[in-house]
Amino acid sequence: MILISKEQFLIEHNKLSPLNLQATLYLLTRFQEEKKPLLKDDSWCIDKFRIPFISWLISLPLKEEKKMRKVKEKSIFKNYPSTKS
Repeated sequence: MILISKEQFLIEHNKLSPLNLQATLYLLTRFQEEKKPLLKDDSWCIDKFRIPFISWLISLPLKEEKKMRKVKEKSIFKNYPSTKS
């Protein structure tokens, strides 16, 4: 069992998941808060927590899924006008 960080877990999960099951850090944090007994420390294991995480994602109401997509679509980077003439 290889323990990784929460961010690395998210990267690995999203690599392995179809678009409709990809998640954001917000959702992963919510999962962590709701499943505290399962996640006792800050170490994550892709083999141990991915299936419970997917089950939790699937069980989210449609409203949450739409919110998840909106959060994911927001980009940190902004396109600025070109300064080249």
